Amino acid sequence: MKDYCFDEKSEMYPIAMAYVPWQQLTNIYENLDEAYEIGTIFPELTKPFTGRRCVK
Repeated sequence: MKDYCFDEKSEMYPIAMAYVPWQQLTNIYENLDEAYEIGTIFPELTKPFTGRRCVK
């Protein structure tokens, strides 16, 4: 029985690939309440949500 998701051409390609650069986490927030509200203790990872989509 043949798998319904794949055909002969799909075997040539990997399922997924990712590039994740190394992060240098050197600082932490002193105020843990502030860090909790932001969602990270590392200022380098603070990426506020702007409510916009990524468009060209």
